[in-house]
Amino acid sequence: MKRAAFLFLIFLSGWGGAGCGYSTRAQIKSLDYKTIYVAPFDNKIDVTNETNEGSRFKTSFPMMENTIKNAVVDRFILDGTLKIVKEEAADVVLKGSLVNYRRDSLREASDNTPEEFRVTIFTDLTLINIKTGKLIWEKKNFAGEADYFTTGQYTKTESQAVQDAAQDLARRIIEATVEAW
Repeated sequence: MKRAAFLFLIFLSGWGGAGCGYSTRAQIKSLDYKTIYVAPFDNKIDVTNETNEGSRFKTSFPMMENTIKNAVVDRFILDGTLKIVKEEAADVVLKGSLVNYRRDSLREASDNTPEEFRVTIFTDLTLINIKTGKLIWEKKNFAGEADYFTTGQYTKTESQAVQDAAQDLARRIIEATVEAW
């Protein structure tokens, strides 16, 4: 009995030591850069043009480009892999443009009033190495999203959902920048 327990412990220690190497620590793609400047985001949503959905016009949320930039900067600070610095001291610059904002109804009550929405923020992004001028990556229609309910226990405002979508977008931007997946 003792021998079986001993062999089982050896098996477990060998099995646990032969892990896949997964780590939650960020893996920087390049050792060439340690600092980043996040440029102010441009708002390129043209709210005067109709969407494909008939006579509905595109919508936007006031100062969303600032909300996005602040969320990205805060997330870089939280991550800690790249240090936020002024543009002249940066190794790389992240530039972004807000290109679309959507609010889609996901669920309706029996009287056809919306109960759940999804907000999605779309951006175009570039990461540029300042020293070489080389484009590191470019992403079009890079999105962050959040759902919110207008009734019930999980009620949230559209403004809160925009904050959550900006946080989701920031998380995805940082992952694309610093993690080697």
